[in-house]
Amino acid sequence: MNSALRVLSVLGGSILLTLAAGWVVDLLLRRADARHPETPLWNLLRRCRHALLIVLFAALLRGAYRQIAWPPLQDHAAAVGRVLSLTLIGAGAWLLVAVASAVVESGYARYATSTRDPARLRRVRTQVTLIMRVVTVLVAVVALAAMLVTFPSFRALGTSVLASAGIIGIVAGVAAQSTLGNLFAGFQIAFGDMVRIGDTVVVAGEWGVVEDITLTFLAVRTWDERRITMPVSYFTTRPFENWSRGGIQMTGTVFLHCDHRAPVDLMRDKAEEILHTCKEWDGRGWDLAVTETTPSTIVVRVIVTAKDPDDLWTLRCAVREQLVAWLVEKHPDALPRIVLDAAPGQTPAPGHTPAPGHTPAPGQTPVPGPSSAPGRTPAPDATAANGAARARK
Repeated sequence: MNSALRVLSVLGGSILLTLAAGWVVDLLLRRADARHPETPLWNLLRRCRHALLIVLFAALLRGAYRQIAWPPLQDHAAAVGRVLSLTLIGAGAWLLVAVASAVVESGYARYATSTRDPARLRRVRTQVTLIMRVVTVLVAVVALAAMLVTFPSFRALGTSVLASAGIIGIVAGVAAQSTLGNLFAGFQIAFGDMVRIGDTVVVAGEWGVVEDITLTFLAVRTWDERRITMPVSYFTTRPFENWSRGGIQMTGTVFLHCDHRAPVDLMRDKAEEILHTCKEWDGRGWDLAVTETTPSTIVVRVIVTAKDPDDLWTLRCAVREQLVAWLVEKHPDALPRIVLDAAPGQTPAPGHTPAPGHTPAPGQTPVPGPSSAPGRTPAPDATAANGAARARK
């Protein structure tokens, strides 16, 4: 009976003390949040209360479980103590990561409210994400090491491992060379401001947006919702296009192949009209010019500007579609074609035979065939000519 009362008193007392301490801490955080609404830190720290309750409860039980005079528990006191120690270490690591996450997230939120530059926000967001992952990995490694030290066998093993730390370090460094290279490349990307989360990049011929950056890999979301996962060392050893570097506004081109008779001045007026009706055009500038000629076509280039790559793509497609539709409707002769006939008013070269069913263009002089040309005698048949030659012989 006394043993049962001791079990209930220890468990009940630990639970009551844990709940009371958690309530007091939550009350203090709520009051601090009400006094300082300019920072979300105190409200974010309230998310850590579950980890705090587990830490308090495990610590109280770890200090008082030996006071329970219960025979089954006394027989396994060492195992119970080790379980409570492992629980305390794990919950402590969870609490530490949660507090660090709340502090970092609060700092980023305050910075985001005071900065209007999206490029700086993406850079800070990338750095914050990588810092939190580094902190999480370090805390997890330390917590795992602390858990292993609680076992006597691993404690003895640790002494031998430390004695041969130099050899193991060399072997591990050679075996994990690529992993360590990606790890240092991740730090270089985070603090070297090479690429950030949300940047528009072109890598390996693919256009996309950087969606996630870790210590070892980087994920790019393409326009068709595919994800390209690449090692971060790729961005430190090879060239790539970063369209968001130095500002997200961009200039794009639209190329049209037209006939030499295309009304370039009218096309220029139409392009300006199209741009003024497109909301994606940012108004910074535009131009239309003939940039190249070929024996059969001319190349018309339209330059347009937009505030970001997405609007630029939409604007280029709209200008291209509307210009082509306008040419088809108003100036079909400006579209490229394969020329098979002579130009209007041009006399074909002597000896030219029109194709069967050919109708001369307006103003073109019909040319008679070889059999009807004035003053021309058709050539005799080859057989008849040979017969006449044999007769003369």
